Amino acid sequence: MSRVGKQQINIGDKTEVKLIDGVFSAKGPLGELSREFKSDIAIKIEDKQITLEPVKVTNKNNMLWGTYASHISNMVKGVNKAFVKKLVVEGIGYKVAKEGNDIVLNVGFSHPVKIAIPEGVDVVIEKNVITISSIDKEKVGQF
Repeated sequence: MSRVGKQQINIGDKTEVKLIDGVFSAKGPLGELSREFKSDIAIKIEDKQITLEPVKVTNKNNMLWGTYASHISNMVKGVNKAFVKKLVVEGIGYKVAKEGNDIVLNVGFSHPVKIAIPEGVDVVIEKNVITISSIDKEKVGQF
């Protein structure tokens, strides 16, 4: 049994969710996210709440149960309020700049390091603080 999977996920007033052929979509004031889920876990949308339960009880399905619940919860939260991470660049001579769709880091190497900003991610640079925000929690964490 999954403690995370058993919890119901509340849907806000400004959020629309739908499940069509295994593709779960959440739409809110900040945008829309979609993700495909396997049919091992039943996803039910009723009365502004989402519940999940395994179709067949196996160890694999119990693991997926909590994972799917976390993914869906993050999607519903993200379309209402963007996920934000702040990174502080500290060091003598360290500089950060944004050039077009890239971040350029001068952090002690013999050459500047360019990092491409993924689609759907907003980056704001103020002095030595890099602020990364997006409606997709995974994109913020992976970038």
